[in-house]
Amino acid sequence: MIDKVVGSAAEAVADIPSGASLAVGGFGLCGIPMVLINALLESGVDELSVVSNNCGVDDWGLGVLLAAHRIRKMTSSYVGENKEFERQFLSGELELELTPQGTLAEKLRAGGSGIAAFFTQTGVGTQVAEGGLPRRYHQDGSVAVASPVKPVQSFTVNGVEKEFVLEEAITTDFSLVHAKLADRHGNLVFHESARNFSPLAAMAGRVCAAQVEQVVDAGAIDPDMVHLPGIYVDRVVVVGPDVEKRVERRTVRKAA
Repeated sequence: MIDKVVGSAAEAVADIPSGASLAVGGFGLCGIPMVLINALLESGVDELSVVSNNCGVDDWGLGVLLAAHRIRKMTSSYVGENKEFERQFLSGELELELTPQGTLAEKLRAGGSGIAAFFTQTGVGTQVAEGGLPRRYHQDGSVAVASPVKPVQSFTVNGVEKEFVLEEAITTDFSLVHAKLADRHGNLVFHESARNFSPLAAMAGRVCAAQVEQVVDAGAIDPDMVHLPGIYVDRVVVVGPDVEKRVERRTVRKAA
């Protein structure tokens, strides 16, 4: 019988080497695999190339790896909540491939589905397609690496000819995600909005490690309730329901 449950987060990330590429689930601090991120921090690996919607905040999420100078490159759609990220990028310490959010999601999904590339209207007529977006700076502030020009092609859609830009899919060496429930075969169920990018990130990684709040025996999850089939998941580590979850900006309305 296949049993993908491993004993610890350290075991789940033990073979991730320096220089590896990672796809990491989460949106802001929602649904991030923090236990696995901390295990990766403790392992000492560096020069990581990370694909994730954002890079956490200064002291939580992927921000802890960034602060320890473990990340060489980020591929993200939003990077506005992390001052250290801004400092490292503008000083030339960090490479950034800024990608439209929907495009990033589809690049991950395509990579996990065996699709090499796809055409989208998003970015046509901008530097996303035309190139020149700074990816890495020199220490003097000049551009060291800029985004390349991407192929643009016309297609007739609903009787109207439109331009589309070619975007290549993303695959990574590993992926890290958080889920609410798993069975021992690795089938995952996410909790509401904590699903976000996680299924897509999991699909894109050649080896996926999932931290989960609860694990059940195979067959205990209704197949119609599975959000991500176990075929995409290689390791499951149980972190319990009380794992720490933070909120970026807690906002409440005033009492009536």
